[in-house]
Amino acid sequence: MPVTPLSSPSPRGADGTLDAPVLELNGICKRFSGVHALNNVHLTIRPGEVMALIGENGAGKSTMVKTLTGIYRPDAGTISLDGKQVSFASPQAAMAAGITAVHQETVMFDELSVAENIYVGRQPRGRFGRVDWARIEAEAEALFARLEVALPVRARVKDLSVAQRHFVEIARALSQDARVVIMDEPTAALSQREIRELYRIIAQLRAAGTAVIFISHKFDEIFEVADRYTVLRDGQFVAEGALADITEPELVALMVGRAVHQAYPKAQVEIGAPLLEVRNYCHPTEFKDVNFTLKKGEILGFYGLVGAGRSEVMQALFGLTKGVSGSVHLEGKAVAIDCPATAIAHGIAYVPEDRQHHGAHLTLPIMHNITLPILSQIGFFLRGRGAKEAAIARHFSEQLELKAGYLTQNVTELSGGNQQKVVLGKWLATNPKVIILDEPTKGIDIGSKAAVHRFVSELVTRGLSVILVSSELPEVLGLADRVVVMHHGEMVREFKRGEATPETVVAAASGLDLAEVAA
Repeated sequence: MPVTPLSSPSPRGADGTLDAPVLELNGICKRFSGVHALNNVHLTIRPGEVMALIGENGAGKSTMVKTLTGIYRPDAGTISLDGKQVSFASPQAAMAAGITAVHQETVMFDELSVAENIYVGRQPRGRFGRVDWARIEAEAEALFARLEVALPVRARVKDLSVAQRHFVEIARALSQDARVVIMDEPTAALSQREIRELYRIIAQLRAAGTAVIFISHKFDEIFEVADRYTVLRDGQFVAEGALADITEPELVALMVGRAVHQAYPKAQVEIGAPLLEVRNYCHPTEFKDVNFTLKKGEILGFYGLVGAGRSEVMQALFGLTKGVSGSVHLEGKAVAIDCPATAIAHGIAYVPEDRQHHGAHLTLPIMHNITLPILSQIGFFLRGRGAKEAAIARHFSEQLELKAGYLTQNVTELSGGNQQKVVLGKWLATNPKVIILDEPTKGIDIGSKAAVHRFVSELVTRGLSVILVSSELPEVLGLADRVVVMHHGEMVREFKRGEATPETVVAAASGLDLAEVAA
């Protein structure tokens, strides 16, 4: 539906000059295991300004937010608040300085009331040091009156909607006289009515002189609520400016701004007949009308932004999600997948995005992790099982170039990249026909990424078919034979290899008109 841009105060004073910045970042660097998550990043925001922080998944936005809110300390560079250099030793220190964040997934005490959550850890006290509950509730009511939000302050947070939880976090920020409020994907789980309510509150914050850093993958939201933009790419500052001076296609080009290099080896394999066919696949809340075909020897890429529904579709295919309708055919035969054991029996394997919580048993040895899905084939009796387990684990460890001291080493002692290799080995041991890789290189170093890329390309030479779900655009474009793009739980485009460009894929994933991008 058409939107009306929010009005905003000018960031200029009465004499026409620009107001002094409330927050400045200069030359911020942050490394993890030698990899630059942020490299010489800059950002400037003035009172009453809404700054859109823009970038692909993995561009460094989350690291910047954590640096601003005291979770991380920068390795280099400076943060200045009201012209004075500051350093935050903790989130509490950042909050005390007036910087707070409203996250997509709110962190609160579900069993406490709204008022208690707003003042938790800093409750005003009356006589004899007792908590002044009447004052807490009165001040909470005043905050919601200021926001023009009707929310009972005695309600338990566990009974609130996602939007109401966001309002509680905003009220908590206001209660501490926040100078800068960071909103990280705040609309991802909101209805249109709730989104409009959030926009109204952002306008209120702006009118009161509060600076807002707004992070979203949705371009319509960015152009509606923000005054200026800062673009990050691969952890580096790319550009900043007024949104009035740039178009959506130009912003997409700044986000992606790179070609697909030969860092993504692609084995030449003859693609065969359809192997997996998914038709009219729907879930009441996660995705709808998903239709695709995976062919023998093919790498099928799935790309989408946060909340697109890619992982949810894959989890359903592996039998992890109930309430799914539609049909799945494997080698021309209809199959009913109601649990992971059924999926494995049909030759479907799923390597999840969160390897530490869902992919591997960190406190078990490498050997036991790799053979866990095939214990029934090895035998449950101890006699002779150890030798079989060791032989299977050694085979896949060598294939994946796993770097470990010994096969009885616990997975928790390995690097992130080697943990991922253990998870890959675990599912390859099931001898699948289809392997679903959900963010296979998330959180691993460059060297391990290259090894995984080589291995993904080799999988199809061994007769497997691969579904590759990734937020890294070069990875998808470099490895996939076809790319399926999802947006808000629906398939919006499918590109053949060579047809897709970074601009068209990101535009489709953002819900933009591709004709406008092409122009």
